[in-house]
Amino acid sequence: MLREGFADISLRFGEILTLKTLPFVLLFPVVVGSLAYGFAWITGLVDYVHTSGSFIWALMGSVIYQMFAGTLFGVISSAGEELGWRGYMLTRLITAGVPKPILTSGLIWGAWHIPAILLGSYYSGPSLGLSIILFLITISSFNFVISHLRLSTGSIWPAILLHASWNAVIQDSFDLSTSGENAYLWTGESGILVALVMLFAVWVFSQRSQLMQHKI
Repeated sequence: MLREGFADISLRFGEILTLKTLPFVLLFPVVVGSLAYGFAWITGLVDYVHTSGSFIWALMGSVIYQMFAGTLFGVISSAGEELGWRGYMLTRLITAGVPKPILTSGLIWGAWHIPAILLGSYYSGPSLGLSIILFLITISSFNFVISHLRLSTGSIWPAILLHASWNAVIQDSFDLSTSGENAYLWTGESGILVALVMLFAVWVFSQRSQLMQHKI
């Protein structure tokens, strides 16, 4: 509509720095899921959905499949969001001089999902108010990580792939392996444990970023 074109969305692919993010993109949701859901399963806060075969092999098979096949299949839908959120909105907030553009973009991204939570169709736990707060913490934390990938590589592709990997591993593997009355209280994108792990991930990520800047 504004005839701005697609140049600054950064659809470039193939730079060494972009390719180096691939292991992180694939493993980040696995680590988050293993810590948050694993603790919930072990402590009995939620139930693990048993499938054929042993617990470990069944879970590993599901996670590995989603890491690769699920991420690949999810690229199209994730690209639709990422072209808007990190490809367009984030860069416009930075250009406009909006204070704390990454935090602002994360809150906007989270607010976009709130109607679905209120309708009970997206990660709605026993308390809608608590679900919204925890979801905003999780999504803002995830936005911090995904936005830094976007800005540090100068490409939208790491953001697209991480978004697709997260949806595949967390939603289509860990979520589907979890049940119980309080499943959405402790796990899922509006769960207490996922929010805590994501806050810790942001701290680790920010410390690493500061260390790299200091070395430079």
